[in-house]
Amino acid sequence: MEPTGDLALAAEFPAPDREQWLELVRGVLRKSGADFDSLVTTTYDGIRVQPLYTAEDAAPAPGFPGLPPFTRGGRPQGAVDGWEVRQQHAVADREAVMADLENGVGSLWLRNLPADRLDDVLADVYLDLAPVVVDAGADFRESGLAMLRVWGQRPVLPGDVRGNVGADPLGVQARTGAAADFAALHDLVRAARDFPALRVVVVDGLPFHEAGGSDAQELGASLAAGVAYLRELTGAGLDPARAARLLEFRYAATADQFLTIAKFRAARRLWARVTEVVGVPQPQLQHAVTSPAMMTRRDPWVNMLRTTIACFGAGLGSADAVTVLPFDHAIGLPDDFSRRIARNTGSLLLEESRLAGVIDPAGGSWYVERLTDDLAHAAWAWFREIEAAGGLPAAFPLVADRLAATWEARSANLADRSDAITGVSEFPNLAEVPVRRDPAPPEPSGGLPRVRYAQAFEALRDAADAAPVRPRVFLATLGPVSAHTARATFAANLFQAGGIETPNAGATRTAEDVVARFRDSGARIACLCGSEKSYAELAGPVAQALRAAGAERVLLAGQQSGAVPEGAAIDGYVYTGCPALRVLEQTFDLLGVQR
Repeated sequence: MEPTGDLALAAEFPAPDREQWLELVRGVLRKSGADFDSLVTTTYDGIRVQPLYTAEDAAPAPGFPGLPPFTRGGRPQGAVDGWEVRQQHAVADREAVMADLENGVGSLWLRNLPADRLDDVLADVYLDLAPVVVDAGADFRESGLAMLRVWGQRPVLPGDVRGNVGADPLGVQARTGAAADFAALHDLVRAARDFPALRVVVVDGLPFHEAGGSDAQELGASLAAGVAYLRELTGAGLDPARAARLLEFRYAATADQFLTIAKFRAARRLWARVTEVVGVPQPQLQHAVTSPAMMTRRDPWVNMLRTTIACFGAGLGSADAVTVLPFDHAIGLPDDFSRRIARNTGSLLLEESRLAGVIDPAGGSWYVERLTDDLAHAAWAWFREIEAAGGLPAAFPLVADRLAATWEARSANLADRSDAITGVSEFPNLAEVPVRRDPAPPEPSGGLPRVRYAQAFEALRDAADAAPVRPRVFLATLGPVSAHTARATFAANLFQAGGIETPNAGATRTAEDVVARFRDSGARIACLCGSEKSYAELAGPVAQALRAAGAERVLLAGQQSGAVPEGAAIDGYVYTGCPALRVLEQTFDLLGVQR
């Protein structure tokens, strides 16, 4: 039978409802002793992410691209012509700059370059084609004026100059603790008045993100900074529309794909509300930077995957420009290879994956729209708290306290590996060859802390590498390989996350087998690994035999349960969700390894 135009493919099936699905889910969960809440993820902003979204979860209509509230993009055509691939340069290297521009990079982000080197670094650059963003931290006035002189001396029409001179006194205060220099901001605004398309101010969310903050905290704090700049500029006589057009916002893009998509969509909606209140609704110009906090020094190749997902999320979130940090960013200065991979990440997603071929491709997803709405409301509530405390910069102590609380919560999740870091806290590679790079220029300090999620585990890896003898934990595997592989793999994964070797007894039958291999290993700590059945039969005698053979500490892989006999000489348990970082630190202390 040929289907007709009105025939629905599901016409012969009864229409299911949410309750039917929930009953099926609960039936599965009951078998494992779990409940529905185990499928719900809560973000650091308290947003509960459900396992399934339907039309019942629909958020308010997001509007259309290029129209308020700009949730779906700041331009009517969306990003069909692609985002700018913006490469970061932290040293004055003219050849590296040109290599990037000749191979897919569309704009430059020059960080902490001396003001007197800008003209030389950009000597071969067509400044009417390549926008330039300068970022000199506390020296933003001198650097900005120098960049304006470069533009003024080149054969470029003032109306064709694009980029940003990088004034961000509040960002400097956040980074260094030094009072915001608004006078220098006004100097740059006056000096840039002949360049109508040029941005002067960067509202940088990275200081809040790199202090361990949540997505809503980054959005709310940067929104408060944007409002503070509007007040400062309009107070000096600029009309609100002109003041708003001087601002560009910079946000972190993380490996959490959907939160990144939602963050950039929510950010535009929030700024649209602010500019609507001042009477000039405008889209937000956005610069996405792949998160420095998520980058690792250990197994840095995995960073390529993290930054690809982050770039993907920022692109689908319709960011205007995206900077992919090189995979060796946390180690030092990038080499030619890492810069090439960084720029090619954006090029591949644009040219081969064709992510820009559809306007706001995530729009209409019940999940993405609900997450965008929830994140916008959480950020707006935080913004209102900051404003109630006097706005920025007066509310910086409140901001610092709240970020510290979030970092404490995040650190706890990192420590027990609830927040896993692939290649560091999960699936570490003790045999990796370290990547060496020249050191990067020192970053400013004195204000908000600058953290990386992997730093605690990597500090232990460094200590293990520096020890005269690498620390070692013997895996006392019980029974055949099939009986102990799962828990032995888990235990090896955990201890190797701290740089600890894990010699393995292999297949064993008796306590004597295990003890003989323990003596050969040279270890002082042992961890029993087996099945519930083998624990019931062998955990007690093997633990006692290991003690007699010189083991100073005996652990067991798995939760404490009835399978382990009463009185077994077990000092502790390692299991999914255990305080892994504390276990590693205690192991280091017992072995006398300096950390």
